[in-house]
Amino acid sequence: MSLGVLNNISAIYAENNLNQTQAGLQNTLTQLSSGSRINSGADDAAGLSLADGLGANAAALTQSATNASSGVGMLQVADGALSQVTNLLNRAVTLATEASNGTLNSSQDAAANQEYQSILAEINNIGSTSSYNGNAVFGSSTAIFTGDASSIGSSIDTLNIKALSSSSIGDVGGTIGSATTAHVETGSGIATATATTAAGTLAIQIGGGSTNTLTIASGSTIADIASTINGAGIAGVSASVQTAGGFDSLVVTSNGGAFTTFTLSAAGVAPTFTASGGAAANGISYTEGTGEALNTTDLSNSTDAQTALTAINSAIADVAAQRGYLGSQINTLNSAATVESTEQTNVVSAQNNIMATDYGQATSNLSKYQILSQTGISALAQANTVQQEVLKLLQ
Repeated sequence: MSLGVLNNISAIYAENNLNQTQAGLQNTLTQLSSGSRINSGADDAAGLSLADGLGANAAALTQSATNASSGVGMLQVADGALSQVTNLLNRAVTLATEASNGTLNSSQDAAANQEYQSILAEINNIGSTSSYNGNAVFGSSTAIFTGDASSIGSSIDTLNIKALSSSSIGDVGGTIGSATTAHVETGSGIATATATTAAGTLAIQIGGGSTNTLTIASGSTIADIASTINGAGIAGVSASVQTAGGFDSLVVTSNGGAFTTFTLSAAGVAPTFTASGGAAANGISYTEGTGEALNTTDLSNSTDAQTALTAINSAIADVAAQRGYLGSQINTLNSAATVESTEQTNVVSAQNNIMATDYGQATSNLSKYQILSQTGISALAQANTVQQEVLKLLQ
């Protein structure tokens, strides 16, 4: 190679290698100091995307466990209230049994009836004042959401706690089932609270069953459409309006299976909707049963007391049935919380495997880059010295 001074090629090579070494050294020091293998998208774009997604999953799962625990708290409030109702009804049994005996005089019957009516009033009071987080417990329908922030991993357990009063005590004959939900969120302008649709038809088919065709009146709002569906009496199908982000969505739920078709046809527009997934696509629903009415009973005489005694015994059984439902849902939500916590642990572990610095590898790289840095500086110095030999030719 000829001698020249215009470009020091050896020095350029040495400088480029030294710059690469310094970049590697800086990246290694960043990994060691942060504990994270990926500190920017440039480190591993695909890995960062996956890790961020897993982080969102973990955050949702953590909150889902808390959601389930909150649902358990509400159920426990209801169960505790019903346990007191059972105590009151047991006292009512004693009073009715006593009043059924013909040896009591009218004033004694009146005293027993007065206490009995007080018991019924207290049951009414428990039903109207029992609350959780400022919301009424009895007569409520609460959706407990759990999931990992993805549509496929989300579920809703709908807790229906029947209203409690002396005219309806307990809940017997209710049914628990899986629910499939279809959302109407776009199309035909019906997704807003104020928009109306032209006259048309609504077709609903569950599984492979027959198609139910409903007539939608001109000018119907989304709430009107929900009322039309509920008024049709389709077995296992109910509709409601769900509000989110300032917009309303029509939510149609089936306890009888998945929607095969769910279509809305209006003048000039015929959008088709299917079960859309999302938060309410799958879950657990509950259809309320009946409760015992004691508001028309009294202990004014032995005949009335005997009638009341039969009704009170039925009410105790109905309360036990409702407490059984509450207990099953407590166990369900506790299981859901355990599943979410376990899944969250596994997701965090997977995220850690992607993001965490391998300190064994990183310290090995640190040693390598430190040596290369020193040799690179030495090589650059030598390259600069070699070019000075040209001066000897000019002496």
